[in-house]
Amino acid sequence: MTSSLRDGSAKLRVVPLELSEANGLVLLWHRHHKPSQGHRFSLGCIEQSTGRLCGAAIVGRPVARLAGHPRDVLEVVRLVTDGTKNACSCLYAAAARTGKELGYLSIQTYILEEEHGVTLRASGWICEGIAGGGQWKHTDGKPRRTDQPTGMKTRWRRVLNSNRSSLVFPNEQSTTLETLYG
Repeated sequence: MTSSLRDGSAKLRVVPLELSEANGLVLLWHRHHKPSQGHRFSLGCIEQSTGRLCGAAIVGRPVARLAGHPRDVLEVVRLVTDGTKNACSCLYAAAARTGKELGYLSIQTYILEEEHGVTLRASGWICEGIAGGGQWKHTDGKPRRTDQPTGMKTRWRRVLNSNRSSLVFPNEQSTTLETLYG
């Protein structure tokens, strides 16, 4: 996807990235998070005329246990840019388009309370208000990490698909290729 801009700023294009490539940019550019442990997919943003990589989005399953079924909900867990104009909006929009094509029902992300969310709003996301933050313990009793912000966040969401047919998996007795692929 190419982003054509009337204001003279660079044309941007979205490309697939490996998690290791996206995490490399997180190490370089993210102000307060370390690399992500996993992902469903990662996207990069390049300046079309030069091929220069100017941003990355890492999209995974929801971090919060009650955010929705991982088959229904995606979460942008990291997004970084070098400051290139419109790169954040380009990546948020591309993550939503990709999630929609994969059949997810919604996509969400959390930003620090003091961040404004302009790029999310420009990409069609809706602010759902204050969420998360503070101290908590993991289910195994370990304390929360303190090497990243523990303050309140705002949750942003975009509905991708209104519904989906429920999945019906074959039972153990019908595992032949004929029953799986008809």
